[in-house]
Amino acid sequence: MRVIFAVLVVSVAVAARGDAPDNVAELATLRAQLAPYFHPPAEFAGDFGKYKSPLVFDDGRPVKTAEDWRLRRAEILKTWHTLMGPWPPLVEKPTIEYLEKESHDKYTQQRIRVQVAPDRTSDDAYLLVPEGRGPFPAVIVVFYDGLSGLGGGRGAGKPYDFARQLVRHGFVALSFGSDPNTYYPNKEHARLQPLSYNAYMAANLYNALAELPSVDPKRVGITGLSYGGKWAMFASCLDERFAAAVWFDPDVVFDEKRSFANYWEPWYLGYQPDKERKKGMLSADSPRTGAYKQLVESGHDLHELHALMAPRPFLLSGGSEDKLDRWRALNHSVAVNKLLGYENRVAMTSRETHAPTDGDNEIMAAFFEYFLKYGGK
Repeated sequence: MRVIFAVLVVSVAVAARGDAPDNVAELATLRAQLAPYFHPPAEFAGDFGKYKSPLVFDDGRPVKTAEDWRLRRAEILKTWHTLMGPWPPLVEKPTIEYLEKESHDKYTQQRIRVQVAPDRTSDDAYLLVPEGRGPFPAVIVVFYDGLSGLGGGRGAGKPYDFARQLVRHGFVALSFGSDPNTYYPNKEHARLQPLSYNAYMAANLYNALAELPSVDPKRVGITGLSYGGKWAMFASCLDERFAAAVWFDPDVVFDEKRSFANYWEPWYLGYQPDKERKKGMLSADSPRTGAYKQLVESGHDLHELHALMAPRPFLLSGGSEDKLDRWRALNHSVAVNKLLGYENRVAMTSRETHAPTDGDNEIMAAFFEYFLKYGGK
């Protein structure tokens, strides 16, 4: 029997509503397109690697039922929020100021100034809305700058224009750039790790989108590449209102052999007010600091966060940083979904380069269409 948490019903059994009359054939096409990516290569099938199962309570008891998982999920969430710093209260109805507006073929684009924290706004945000009658599914795109999601900024000439691609597939897209000050409220007295603050901002962006008549708040996803991939991963795992997520090559585990898996840096999880390490790889002269040190030395890893997605779907678009052996970590999320009565909720693609290809971006769009636009099952 399929088990659905009451708080997650809207995230995994999405009502396609206006899309329903014509979605049967489209669902079948998308299902066939995505099917190969829900299964690891044979060499990694059932391989859980070195990672401790999230299906075990901190006191050693096994998680056997959906109710057990509800309690275990809360335990994981509490641990990570405690070590990273608890979020301030969310901004219930963030302010939005509409700035420059442009009309494009079949969608409008508007730069907005949006409230991201009680005392902060950002105007590095672009709202793209398709023509037609809403409410539409929506995706937040996060990166160093908002223009990259439109084909400009740091992503000019590169296939980073996720927001522009998604609006052409019928999604409202919000392309958002990083707050220059990721220490909240300031670097001297930061209350939470910067990567957690990024996730907090994304939660407030969700609230801003949810207030728009053009957006169906039950069908909102998030995506990002590299730094944006880390950001999207933390946001979707820590806020269960995100109904689906695609993470582009963020390094989905703590991997101290890879320089891009630099969660130890103070602008991610290594913030420590009385000790700032030298930038770069870990060494005797530049050791672990902050929440990162506590997490690693107490045996935690990012697969615990991935498990918080269950039964919401996510896709890891793996590249040079996240190779197919990451299935060892992802298999733990597969196991959680299996306990809850779900399959085909964890997917992964693979390429050689860090930057996505056009094919990777097509799969990203198909994934969001399947789960958000058409309520795929």
